[in-house]
Amino acid sequence: MIDNHPPIKFGKTGVLIINLGTPDSTSWSDIRKYLKEFLSDRRVIEVNPIIWQLILNLFILNLRPSKTAKAYKEIWMKDQNMSPLLYYTKRQSEEISKSFSNKNVIIDFAMRYGNPSIKSKISKLHEIGCENLVILPLYPQYAAATTATVCDEVYRTLMKMRWQPALKIIPHYESDPIYINALVNSINKKINEIDWKPDLIIASYHGIPKKYFDKGDPYHCYCHKTTRLISEKFKLVKIKTTFQSRFGPQEWLQPYTDKTLESLPKEGIKNILTICPGFSSDCVETLEEILIQGKESFLNSGGKNFDMVPCLNDNEDHIFLLKSLIERNI
Repeated sequence: MIDNHPPIKFGKTGVLIINLGTPDSTSWSDIRKYLKEFLSDRRVIEVNPIIWQLILNLFILNLRPSKTAKAYKEIWMKDQNMSPLLYYTKRQSEEISKSFSNKNVIIDFAMRYGNPSIKSKISKLHEIGCENLVILPLYPQYAAATTATVCDEVYRTLMKMRWQPALKIIPHYESDPIYINALVNSINKKINEIDWKPDLIIASYHGIPKKYFDKGDPYHCYCHKTTRLISEKFKLVKIKTTFQSRFGPQEWLQPYTDKTLESLPKEGIKNILTICPGFSSDCVETLEEILIQGKESFLNSGGKNFDMVPCLNDNEDHIFLLKSLIERNI
């Protein structure tokens, strides 16, 4: 028997909610560092890695950071000194934690790319005695380039641990009734705030290259399922699914959000409300790409009224949803 055995912390369950990620600041170097990590993920960019790394390092990482930095500066929360995505993910973690009475359940958050990293947070949870680990990827609709790459990084971290915790990964929740109700409530709240009636609601989801769908990625179907379920509960205005944020010359999932917003005024649709159901927190893709660029494009094309339903962020419905998902999987 060993008398001088070091003290061991045990008996706790760690819950890690994980979002996409964010640069540490709007500086060129921090943006470049973030883009390098993100665009080096082979689940995100499925091309020959040798050729891609040449293109990435010689061209993209020298040209794109300036454009991306400009977008982040438009939406950066200067009073908090962080991006909205980081702010709201942190808030979600804090609010979920407050709602748990069981002190043996530790709620924390991480980012797939950037900081705080998945590796650092799993190590922290392990050090304070978490023998069980529950992972909640904050992507309602599964895609290999989002949910699966979170799982990859979790597995890579665990592979290097001698004493691994038991692991549970919460699956996609695109059709969860609590999630759908939260989205419908958010639409109703926005409509009660504006003094005009939308002709159409655009449900804009982040796109993926069409070849990923052709290879069997179910993301496209999950997005349409979410829109259908929202439409079944909200019947006042028609809802149309579109896809945003395409990158590079290849074909992505269609219809494209930007092209749709440009064409709608020509079809007599002059009043548009947008919602981004695939984003759990407002971020550069929702605030800059949709609420700033999308609005400008729509109005310049002849549109009259444009607004965006905020993401669920840290509102009560969203915290209730995330807590419910966690409770079912502990």
